[in-house]
Amino acid sequence: MAKRIHIAGLQVDVQLADFVNKELLPVADLDEVKFWNDFSAIISRFTSRNDFLLSRRLEMQDSIDQWHRDHQNQPHDAEAYERHLFDIGYLLEEGDDFSIGTENADLEITAQPGPQLVVPVKNARFALNAANARWGSLYDALYGSDAISEQDGGERGGGYNPVRGERVIAFARQFLDQSCPLARAPHADGSDASGSHRKLSHVEAQSYRIVDGCLVVDVMGEPARLASEEQLRGYRGEAEAPSSVLLLNNGLHIEILIDATSEIGATDAAGVMDVVMEAAITTIQDCEDSVAAVDAEDKVEVYGNWLGLMRGDLQETFAKDGGTLTRKLNSDREYKAIDGSGFSLPGRSLLLVRNVGHLMRNSAILDGEGNEIYEGIMDAVLTSAIAYIDILKKAQDGLRNSRTGSVYIVKPKMHGPEEVHFTCELFFAIESMLGMNGNTIKLGIMDEERRTTLNLKECIRAARDRVVFINTGFLDRTGDEIHTSMEAGPVVSKAEMKNAPWIKAYEDNNVNVGLACGLGGKAQIGKGMWAMPDLMGRMLEEKIAHPQSGANTAWVPSPTAAVLHAMHYHQVDVFEKQRSLKDRSAASRWDLMTLPLMSDSSSLSEHDIQQELDNNAQGILGYVVRWIDHGVGCSKVPDIHNIGLMEDRATLRISSQHIANWLHHGICSQDQVVETLERMAAVVDDQNKHDPLYNSMSGDFENSYAFQAACDLVFQGISQANGYTEPILHARRIAFKARELS
Repeated sequence: MAKRIHIAGLQVDVQLADFVNKELLPVADLDEVKFWNDFSAIISRFTSRNDFLLSRRLEMQDSIDQWHRDHQNQPHDAEAYERHLFDIGYLLEEGDDFSIGTENADLEITAQPGPQLVVPVKNARFALNAANARWGSLYDALYGSDAISEQDGGERGGGYNPVRGERVIAFARQFLDQSCPLARAPHADGSDASGSHRKLSHVEAQSYRIVDGCLVVDVMGEPARLASEEQLRGYRGEAEAPSSVLLLNNGLHIEILIDATSEIGATDAAGVMDVVMEAAITTIQDCEDSVAAVDAEDKVEVYGNWLGLMRGDLQETFAKDGGTLTRKLNSDREYKAIDGSGFSLPGRSLLLVRNVGHLMRNSAILDGEGNEIYEGIMDAVLTSAIAYIDILKKAQDGLRNSRTGSVYIVKPKMHGPEEVHFTCELFFAIESMLGMNGNTIKLGIMDEERRTTLNLKECIRAARDRVVFINTGFLDRTGDEIHTSMEAGPVVSKAEMKNAPWIKAYEDNNVNVGLACGLGGKAQIGKGMWAMPDLMGRMLEEKIAHPQSGANTAWVPSPTAAVLHAMHYHQVDVFEKQRSLKDRSAASRWDLMTLPLMSDSSSLSEHDIQQELDNNAQGILGYVVRWIDHGVGCSKVPDIHNIGLMEDRATLRISSQHIANWLHHGICSQDQVVETLERMAAVVDDQNKHDPLYNSMSGDFENSYAFQAACDLVFQGISQANGYTEPILHARRIAFKARELS
């Protein structure tokens, strides 16, 4: 039983109370009595409204389910279906055109297209790595990933491989040629030097120096300059022999590091030792889908790391290569401008924090009637209060997150404009509580639920003066699509789902609506995660589609991926792309509402059915066993083919809802699903056999909380609100922790 203290009519777990009273409030200059009284008032004011919004979700889903049951064995009548959605308030009429009025957003939001990292803030080491991933080595990212071939002597293993190193350097120089091309320097008399037809390349550079405010590159004895001289932004060291040269392209910086005495620089004609990329421009420190936080102990860890990031003093010491390393936040980067004056660039990503959605409650605080309060309200108050430290400029060593004095909260899993409006009113109450100016707390809207997609313009309108971000979370969006259409019939396989008409319409619609509402140059339009962190070669080939779509950010799973994905924003001028798309026709609502159903389930072979079940079951178990037994909310889980995939609750939602749908419509039987889960549990056990802390599932299914959670997710999938996985995961994790303590 948790120890609690009574504060302002609330029963607060002593761990959380101590954290707030002893660590947060003194640093934020907030009065303890006033803080808790105001917090309690917010809980009282917003709890019943939160209740109402959740009840509306269930009412609408029940009505949709009944509509599908009433129309069973009939051809789908799209027009009648649409009328029903309007009748129940699921679909809303669009209002007049408008443009958002968000002010004081940082340049990383408004003017710098680039990668966005998402990281569980509960893990201090990951949180620090992500915050510091604003800058990263292109040489390291290429050398350590499959972006460079291992064929013909290019293997990664063992010590330094010079064959591989040469390929890395050649790749990086070609990138420089594409993003910062060279041209012939004019003759001393000022005349054009374009007579020679030999292409000048960074590949053949023999020196870099700053002369009369220009970058002069000696290319095989021939002087060259940047084709666009405005790309030179600064340097380090001495102008005649700089230790680094800072370039700019499409709003992103590239730094050429020069040191002829270094191991790599000594082998290079120009002494270049690395090319450093400005990479993860923004990072979402996540309290939600990538985190397993079920009680006060977990939430204090989450809030404590966010506090450390805002105070600037978060550190993590860990063992590596036989020694210990201590990681802390990077300082800003200092340079000389062309006129010799000094300037600095941010050394860290601009940090956003993702709160949990409206659904879950948490035992960290009980209200006056002994009920757990909504976790989303708690997250909003406490993460904002912590970020207030940044607004007060009280971080150590002068570190800043937002230079414009804004707080950035990403809010997931909102269903429609009513829920966005609720969030904005909650933020306004918190601003008043903390003494912030109105609209200081900026809102990121996750376009990941079907009702939000279909009413996206009105969702943005509800937050028009504080929205800084819309993003297509296609994984949760797929899970919601399956659950919403649960009674309509059996859905297509997951592989086919990726090619369903609604998917492309959904991705296009997000950009179309965002641009029509004036987000271009004022806010981020984002795309989803690359889920295969070991397949960077494929990512380089495929993820360029995100900036080409008009999105000025897209999610990546690691600092390495951020560096590599940054190259795409040098290849694509996103703002020019957005201008070209501004008059594109709106995505079809009919496409958006196309149900992802099989045309003929009888065409499925037994092999096809079993293969789909195996894939889903293995993914569920591989993720859930780490969530329940180890409290790990996001991890690289090997799939059935042993390819590591980044899994979180969104992927779990898809897999569990998919099996639940097929089971509901008789594509498979309960006995078949049970057999599949038990067989796949043995596969997952084998994949984890080298982990000394791993608890085998297949030895004792009845007493494995992880295995039982997987079964609950499937067999209770239809009854879970909107198909969400959190209620089952939290219940089983809480039970597991209680057993471990007993």
